[in-house]
Amino acid sequence: MLQYFLKRVLYAIPIALGVSLVCFALVHVAPGDPLASVLPPDASLEMQQLMRTIYGFDRPLPVQFALWLWRAFVGDLGVSIATGRPVAGEVWHAFGNTFMLAALAAAFGFLVGGLLGLLAGYYRGGWIDRTASTLSIAGISVPHYWLGMVMAIVFSVQLNWLPATGAGPGGSAAWSWDWEHVRFLILPALTMSAIPLGIVARSMRALVGDILSQEFVEALRAKGLSERGIFAHILKNAAPTALAVMGLQLGYLLGGSILIETVFAWPGTGFLLGNAILQRDLPLLQGTILVLAMFFVILNLLVDVAQTWLDPRIKRA
Repeated sequence: MLQYFLKRVLYAIPIALGVSLVCFALVHVAPGDPLASVLPPDASLEMQQLMRTIYGFDRPLPVQFALWLWRAFVGDLGVSIATGRPVAGEVWHAFGNTFMLAALAAAFGFLVGGLLGLLAGYYRGGWIDRTASTLSIAGISVPHYWLGMVMAIVFSVQLNWLPATGAGPGGSAAWSWDWEHVRFLILPALTMSAIPLGIVARSMRALVGDILSQEFVEALRAKGLSERGIFAHILKNAAPTALAVMGLQLGYLLGGSILIETVFAWPGTGFLLGNAILQRDLPLLQGTILVLAMFFVILNLLVDVAQTWLDPRIKRA
């Protein structure tokens, strides 16, 4: 198992390097001057050249990439052009908020979606299957930013049950695990959970239906095994594939939260990324994308190893 883990880590290294190169290249090919937000309109050519030298934009792109990659490797993501603060600190704080939001959304979406998918696949063709299929299709089809606005209108504006924006009372960004702060998590987390709930439910339904059609299930029933025992075997066989789907969905929740965090003004990486794009803040933009991409690579590595631990046949294959 250790040898397999080390092999997967070696495979992940060139992937991480390729992702870093793509992050760096995509940001630099975007139109616009990154120093336009900090330079006055009447800035002289000498001042423009000085600022480019300070931020390293006067060097060739391969040199910029090598320096940026080395600094990122030692934890230095540069300084934000717009705020002048270290990018690593801003990204770390925002990533913590996004991870908290994504973890709650994933817990709800995976639990409800997995349960609906299991029941729909086990009782295929019945009312449970039709209800679960309707909910899952709705969760996948409805735009989540539109769903977020509807939920904010209903539960915040009309019913006044939950706050619509921010991460704490009075606009405070300091987090505390009490009801006054947790209630700010509920609406964005429920909105974010709609898509993974639908995808997990549909995947589990198809997976359970495929397992039930296999011959070993009939053999277990012929031996007199109870339905509870058969259900346990189905769960064991479905776990590796379900884990892969859930791992990918957690990565998508972390990387694709920009619209939800913008709708609810949640101070996470999506909100930070949106501001960096609008301000053309290259160091902040690169640092945020790199952290999210590296987390996705690490998450895939962990899911791959966990799949092998659950199903040794993957390793032999």
